[in-house]
Amino acid sequence: MSVARRLAVICGQPEWRFARQVAGAADHPKAATLVITGAADSKPAIEVITGSGGPKPNENSKPANEVTTGSLPPAAAQETDRKRSSSVSEAFRETILRELSRGRNAMGIWQDLVDSHGFAGGYQSVKRLVRTLRGAASPEARVIIETRPGEECQVDYGTGPMVRDPDSGKYRRTRLFVLTLGCSRKCVRLLAFRSSARVWAELHEKAFRRLGGSPRVVVLDNLREGVLSPDFYDPGLNPLYRDVLAHYGVTALPCKVRDPDRKGKVESGVGYTQMTPLKGKKFESLEEAQAYLDHWEERWSDKRIHGRTKRQVAAMFAEEKLFRIRQSKRTFSWGSGCDRLVT
Repeated sequence: MSVARRLAVICGQPEWRFARQVAGAADHPKAATLVITGAADSKPAIEVITGSGGPKPNENSKPANEVTTGSLPPAAAQETDRKRSSSVSEAFRETILRELSRGRNAMGIWQDLVDSHGFAGGYQSVKRLVRTLRGAASPEARVIIETRPGEECQVDYGTGPMVRDPDSGKYRRTRLFVLTLGCSRKCVRLLAFRSSARVWAELHEKAFRRLGGSPRVVVLDNLREGVLSPDFYDPGLNPLYRDVLAHYGVTALPCKVRDPDRKGKVESGVGYTQMTPLKGKKFESLEEAQAYLDHWEERWSDKRIHGRTKRQVAAMFAEEKLFRIRQSKRTFSWGSGCDRLVT
């Protein structure tokens, strides 16, 4: 009886499964050693050991199916790397659980671990642990609107962090103003205690100054600080807001009523800011909160690789600067009441 047939009878498998292995062992006796044991009182065993030679089998040992190679299979190596990466985050499990209880996302937790706890692991390590702790969510589909460099920006308000009011001494909720450039996704994030027509217009001017210029179009919602009478074709703008935009050469384009997806980039920017750097945070002053937000903007937001463009935000913004030609050197003169003067 041939060796392949004997293996087939012992293992209860078709003969063709062993024919190639036996042929290879016969052609290269020094490259592989095939050992067959079949004691009547023990289970059969097949052992293939690669190398120039191999140890003699122990007849008293338990039979086994074993293949020994020089390295782990790719899948096993990836699993080992994944477990090693996850173990780095396990040391910070309590911190991560505490931040998750505050509603923070994986990116914000990872950034704080790097800044405040000396965390040396990567974002994917924290993301896997967070996904294990609370489960993965399916992303929602969104409409993508592409714009040319320097063509458009989008603005919106959001809920800001809790900051101690210097007048009352109590914590109060702030307003988060976000301006997002449509091409590079560069954002300007500003905080204020209250909102009005003048505050809304001043925030635009501060954002333009930070950017070093202004785009041609600003897309906004129909909030009262900017739009008095919503109309897609002939909107009635707040006079102060209209004059400030005219000073910087910007045209306002209010969205249709109940159509927030038209300014989805700034909507995403507001949500990203609320969930990543500001979630669960409290500050003792508005200046402290703004300084923290500016640091995060420079340290993390500008250096991130945008998920849609697959490029760094700061690099795209550097290119977009070449197209933004409206760089006004004059500041808007803020009068009192109805006096809105341009000098």
